[in-house]
Amino acid sequence: MGQIIMIDASEAGGRAAGSDRPHLLSKSRYVAGLQCRKMLWWMVHEPEAPELVPDERLGAILNRGHQIRELARARFPDGVLIDLPHHALHERVAATTQAIVGGAAAIYEASFIEDGVFVAADVLERRRDGFALVEVKSTLDVKKEHLPDVAIQLHVLRLSGLTITRAELMHLNRECRYPNLSELFVRERVTSLLRPALRQVPKQVEAMKAALAGPLPDVAIGPHCTKPRVCPFIERCWPALPSHHVSTLYRIGEKGLAKLVAAGIETIDQLPPKFPLSGPARRQVKSIKTGKVVVTGGLSRALAPLKPPLAFLDFETINPAVPFWPGCRPYEQIPVQFSCHVLTPSGMEHHAWLAEGPGDPREAFVEALIRACAEAKTVLAYNASFERRCINIVAQFLPERRRDLVALSRRLRDLLPVVRDYVYHPDFGGSFSLKDVLPALVPGLGYDDLVIRDGGTASDALEALLLNEDALEPSARRALREDLLRYCERDTFAMVRLHDRLRTLAGLVVSGQDGWWSKRH
Repeated sequence: MGQIIMIDASEAGGRAAGSDRPHLLSKSRYVAGLQCRKMLWWMVHEPEAPELVPDERLGAILNRGHQIRELARARFPDGVLIDLPHHALHERVAATTQAIVGGAAAIYEASFIEDGVFVAADVLERRRDGFALVEVKSTLDVKKEHLPDVAIQLHVLRLSGLTITRAELMHLNRECRYPNLSELFVRERVTSLLRPALRQVPKQVEAMKAALAGPLPDVAIGPHCTKPRVCPFIERCWPALPSHHVSTLYRIGEKGLAKLVAAGIETIDQLPPKFPLSGPARRQVKSIKTGKVVVTGGLSRALAPLKPPLAFLDFETINPAVPFWPGCRPYEQIPVQFSCHVLTPSGMEHHAWLAEGPGDPREAFVEALIRACAEAKTVLAYNASFERRCINIVAQFLPERRRDLVALSRRLRDLLPVVRDYVYHPDFGGSFSLKDVLPALVPGLGYDDLVIRDGGTASDALEALLLNEDALEPSARRALREDLLRYCERDTFAMVRLHDRLRTLAGLVVSGQDGWWSKRH
């Protein structure tokens, strides 16, 4: 699945451009039009569509982009910001002209309209031989999908009469370490890379304007619906799929899916007997055809090494684009919260820890983590590679605790492959995510009753809670902390119940309400 489609603030401006330009394009509209003419048509003709209203997750991404652009501007001193409403297109263009004539060293949000296209360049830098066009991205690399964005800007700026001698992408530097943020950005020249995309611009612009002037284009669904970005209107085009559609077959892949659909096979129970399948996919097919949970031999052997006392562990992390603590890189995942349920013969204990404020949480996190897991012989996580990677990251910053953290990592075991390699329930839907496995194997236990229901939302909430504390009222901060604690606790309690269920499926009996077990005699 690709990234979410991003709508820039100039979309409102395109709608208010006046009756002489009712279908004014912008750089984000142009990029959307390259992906799908139907998506572009809806963006322009239905600008108030609910699909275009940013949700909290998209809002966090947009805020991150704004933060990165502001930091990038500081690298171009004595610049002029075209600080006018986005719908005031002609005023923005006039202010840009004035800044150019006035000799501004750099112009932020430099605005131009040519050939029915409005663009606002992140940075227009004056050079001895003309200007450099600088597009700012919050990524760590130059990506192929960035090039059309820069190409449409270069096309418009050159039509306006400016001499643009170079085009650059300015992105985050993966080698930057806090506190040395002077190395936060890398500027890469992409002028030569733009040539193929630039040659296509005039033809594409005319085709898009023609499409916008007509009825809704007829575009078949396909890979372009999610690549390079997920279309916000995807649910309008994609039909409701039948239960157990072949697209849910475990690791079917695009080519395999296309082959099945072309052969007229819609659902998993229609698969031919000799269709090649992996082990999990074979169990999936058998489970769906029989309507029963499939458990293969070996589950008890897979569970046997998980020696009690057991700890069930889950981390939540933040990965801010701009590093915030000593030694951290852009987008480096730092654990700032954990939940741990510990099962002992005397009962079940719960330990929780969540950082407070913007201070470096790593030392306190490690101290609390080691205490929480001290009694456990086995520490279980779901998709434990994530927790192990987080432990290794923290160990790099706290060498004095490395020995304890390495010991903890060695006790870490993963429940995900136990489920994937031995169990399938018809309601998994081809996924072994805990969010899909849990309600199927442990009916009545899920996440729908929580405010925060997934890791991405939790990460965004943690970043807002810890790094933007002034933006929240005290009551809102308290409520957010409680929501985060409940979500993380649910993850580890879910593993407790899931482990109980797996042992039952393996022919073992769970006794005692706290989940302590004994072998069936």
